[in-house]
Amino acid sequence: MFKKVINTKGFWKSVISLAVAFAILFALIKWAIEGFELAYFTEQDPWMFIFTLLLAGFVYGFFVTFGKFRAKLKEKESGR
Repeated sequence: MFKKVINTKGFWKSVISLAVAFAILFALIKWAIEGFELAYFTEQDPWMFIFTLLLAGFVYGFFVTFGKFRAKLKEKESGR
């Protein structure tokens, strides 16, 4: 079932779009919590910040998309 889900058309596009959306929203919310201080972006290594943000977004996007596509495939297989 895993291979079937990840090879479904549109799966990876959905993962990437959710990952980017999550990363942007997370950064904005965290920045707001920090009081919209520019130091939020400048006090940390920019490459590590971007890498961890995108990695977290990818993990989030993968699991949400996997669940969505798996449910859709199970529904299609059961004949609903």
